[in-house]
Amino acid sequence: MKISAKDMILVSLFTAVTAIGGFLSIPLKPVPITLQFLFTALSGIILGGKLGALSQITYVTLGLLGLPVFTKPGGLSYVFEPSFGYLIGFIFGAYVIGKITEYENNPSFIRLFLASSLGILVTYLIGVPYLYIILKYVAGASITFATSLRTGFFIFLPGDMIKCIITALIGVKIVPRIRMES
Repeated sequence: MKISAKDMILVSLFTAVTAIGGFLSIPLKPVPITLQFLFTALSGIILGGKLGALSQITYVTLGLLGLPVFTKPGGLSYVFEPSFGYLIGFIFGAYVIGKITEYENNPSFIRLFLASSLGILVTYLIGVPYLYIILKYVAGASITFATSLRTGFFIFLPGDMIKCIITALIGVKIVPRIRMES
């Protein structure tokens, strides 16, 4: 895959805004509410599947290298944080969203909303089991998978659906302009 200078700048931009989105948060245990998914979804919509995923891979890699981009201090030990599965999910979520939307120059609100909703579902499909495994088998917490679903999925779903709506509203305005320039 050949990456242009414009693509490198946009990948870097979405890496940066995803990091910023992590610090715009409401601290909850075991996983905080952040704006990261909003930027993850926008990265997929604007950059497409591969570059959207690359922006999230770059974000996760920087955090694992110890740069202060995660909501808590990073480094390799961050893989033992209950929320790390969601970060992995962001990579796959951005890819799925991008693949669904990347070939349309004028995508509809519904298409962008559904793509974002599928992207957050992918994120949850990775994040919730990871949360459960880390809490139960690494931290030794007495937790059931149903409790993991409540604390790692159901509590966040309304806010994430609002983020999907906002993402679709922004995408409908931005995508046609960006794709016209290309």
